[in-house]
Amino acid sequence: MDIRILSRELTPFEHLVAENLCDGLSNSAIAKSTAHTEKVIENTVSRMARAFGIKSDSDTNIRVLLALAYRSQFGDGAFDKLGMPCQHFEVGPDGKSYCNRHIE
Repeated sequence: MDIRILSRELTPFEHLVAENLCDGLSNSAIAKSTAHTEKVIENTVSRMARAFGIKSDSDTNIRVLLALAYRSQFGDGAFDKLGMPCQHFEVGPDGKSYCNRHIE
């Protein structure tokens, strides 16, 4: 599977949808939490997939690949919400934990 770095910046709404998607929410649940229709969420997921170069086919789950691409690009806040440490954390010289894969 060929996933590129973003071809454009995501909008604030796309970030919100992606974060909810990474939390495992369905389109229906995301629609309810954002006061939008499921169709708006479906279209937003499709636009984000195109931005990451993820193509649909019968063997591909776009939502899973989109969550992986989003997390690799923007870090994994889902672990914070679950109270679980990211597997990539290392303690830096200042004593703080840093993800060694998502350093900016």
